Formats: sequence, C-alpha cells, structure tokens
Amino acid sequence: MNTKFENPKKAGPEAIDLDEMLLRFRPVVGFKVKKALGGGNPDWEDVVDEIMMQAVEKIKTGEFRGESSIGTFIYTITSRRIIDYIRLKTRILKGAPEVPALPDPHDQVERNERAERLAEAIKQLQTRFRDVLYLYYYKDLSREEVARKLGISPAKVSERVNYAQKRLRKLLDR
Repeated sequence: MNTKFENPKKAGPEAIDLDEMLLRFRPVVGFKVKKALGGGNPDWEDVVDEIMMQAVEKIKTGEFRGESSIGTFIYTITSRRIIDYIRLKTRILKGAPEVPALPDPHDQVERNERAERLAEAIKQLQTRFRDVLYLYYYKDLSREEVARKLGISPAKVSERVNYAQKRLRKLLDR
C-alpha cells in the first residue's frame, strides 16, 4: 500500500509518502528512544509507535507546514515525547515506596554459620547457664519470672546470664 498525502497548507503538488516516511524514520526514532529509555525498558517500542502515529496525524492535519525537513519535524516530536515519558515515570516513582534491596546470599550463609557456632557454644555451657539463657532469651521471660521458675533470686538470674554471655564470647572467639 503506497499512501501519498498532499499537505493542503503547503504550496505546490508536493506529496509526502507516509509509508516511505515510516520505513525511513521508524528505525532512527527506535534507536533514539531505545537509547534514551534503555533497551530493558519494556515501554520503548510503545513510545516509538506513539511518536510515529503522532507524526502521521500531524502531517494529515496540516500541522507539518514544511518549514523544516520531515526529519527535523519527527526528531522534535521524538525529543518531546521522550521528555514527557521520563517526566511521567519520575512523577510516578516519587510516590512509590523504596524497594528494599535483595538480601545478599553470602550474608545468609554467614548468619547460618554464626547460628551453628553459637548453638555449639551453648551446648558446651553447664545446664544451669543453658536453662537461664533458654528461659530469658528464647522464652522471653523477665528476670523475675526466670527466678521463680528456677527457684533462685533475680540477682542470681542476672549473674548467670552475664556469666553465660562472657563464656559464650570466649568460646566464639576461639
């Protein structure tokens, strides 16, 4: 299909071949848009289509008066549409919550290794110290509740927790 369009506002019988214009300028517009928005952006092809449709509409309605080359006309439309797209996306992103960074797999491995070392160190503690740590940290009981369960004073609970922590540090520093 060969579509010639005569520009009514342009003097003379000169016609613009819309098919030829699309074939000639679409790759150039595509390159510019893809470079500006990034090849990984899934919208770049839609933006190119919008630019080419806008150029055809402006030619058909007589907004292209022929005061510049058709290439300059399309380049101007392309530049403005890219700026509009970026402004829109920036406005949308300003209201969006910050995406948390993905966890580093090495951090998870290190946490697992530390947890294993800590479990091994806790096994080396005497039962009375393990029981205090279990009730205080794992069961999340207060010092007074731990003291009642074990039949010792709250001060003794504090002593055992502090001693157990010091002992664990020494065992983990090895």
